[in-house]
Amino acid sequence: MSPMGFTPDDSDENNSKEPENSADFAAMMKDMQEKIQEQFQNLGVSADFNPLGFINQFSQGMQNSAAGALPKDVVADTAKKFVQAQGSSPIGANDVAQIQEALALAELWLDEATFFSPATALPSNSSLSRIDWVNATLPGWQALVEPLAGGFAGAISELLDNAMEAQAGEGEAGALNIPVGAIAGLLRTFIGSLMATQLGQSVGGLSAGMTGAHDVGLPLLDPAYPALVPQNINEWGKDLDIPMEEVRIFHALREAAIARLFAHNPWLVSYIRSAVTEYGKGIRIDIEAIQRQAQEAFESAQDNGEFDPTNPESFSLALNQGIFTPEETPAQKSALTKLETALALIDGWADEVSENAAGDRLPHIGALSETHRRRRATSAPAQQLFSNLFGLEVSPRLTREAKEFWKKVLDLTDIESRDRIWGGFLPTAQDLSTPELFIASTTIPDDLSNL
Repeated sequence: MSPMGFTPDDSDENNSKEPENSADFAAMMKDMQEKIQEQFQNLGVSADFNPLGFINQFSQGMQNSAAGALPKDVVADTAKKFVQAQGSSPIGANDVAQIQEALALAELWLDEATFFSPATALPSNSSLSRIDWVNATLPGWQALVEPLAGGFAGAISELLDNAMEAQAGEGEAGALNIPVGAIAGLLRTFIGSLMATQLGQSVGGLSAGMTGAHDVGLPLLDPAYPALVPQNINEWGKDLDIPMEEVRIFHALREAAIARLFAHNPWLVSYIRSAVTEYGKGIRIDIEAIQRQAQEAFESAQDNGEFDPTNPESFSLALNQGIFTPEETPAQKSALTKLETALALIDGWADEVSENAAGDRLPHIGALSETHRRRRATSAPAQQLFSNLFGLEVSPRLTREAKEFWKKVLDLTDIESRDRIWGGFLPTAQDLSTPELFIASTTIPDDLSNL
């Protein structure tokens, strides 16, 4: 069953069913309203209780706070609640001094390991608390995920436009207790608030483990600059028998390297966001699945005692199961492969460059790198986020292959040639295992007489 009724637009079969689904929309909504109301009555709620009015209480604040597909206030408020629950230590003068020192060393060492120059002059706000990390990166998260929310909103609009046309043609304008236009607004707001809550939960959860603004390997700052979270770095290294100074420098190297990468390749921002946009364009809605899952959600919540008709949050939780993992179309699968490969290339490049920059300056660089790889294999932040939102599983194997790819390219060429690959066609997942062939395919021969 497709979660919450979101299905791919991948065949003529889907298109052929659209008129029937549109024509049945009014009847479906009326039937679902009656069934939901029956569930409320079973819970002891008055028969005069209007579940759609109840839902509207939940969404009213969303309608007032944001006009877009992804309410910013909901994302921010949810994320900050998670941070507050986990705790966020304030930044002290000692934190600032230690982070500044680590980043200054990292930038100096990276000058020898990458062709890209520093992203920017070392900013004064390079030390972040967990709540600072959320505030700094939220605009980037919003811009990244908004196309997906737009895809859902567009799918809802298309469905309801067809439903209103069907009602007008069949004279069923009064079939519902409330106008279809009101239902359209309700559904758009409800889906938008659910997605915003999901994103806020993910970002708030990530804040407890992120060592830097670019630790997730995504372009979240505009312009890009390196920034570290000392509280999380201290927790990351507290059980290791390694001096904390080395741990800070290790994370500073990775953070500054990725900041340089994004600063010198702004097209990467569009590349990553376009993959999310392409995925969102394929989203379509299955009316029957919406009705079926809503009914199952209420029945399950009632059986488990988790549903409280006076608590809107329990309603959202009941319906927010698997909503972001539809079965993908070929175009959507291609977009996710594009995104997965880009994330692996970024992570692998950062590993290779930071290890080369450290050289023998960090006695425990091998242990630090291995610890980082092992933890990412079990709890990669990008994997957690995109698995929650898209169902994308970022393979640790692909990241290892990407690191080996960049290492082999450096062995075959030089630092500048390796880094200039970012300015051209990126290697595909298949290219990672054959760096020699990739280099040959992207190199212009000196002698063009045979062409």
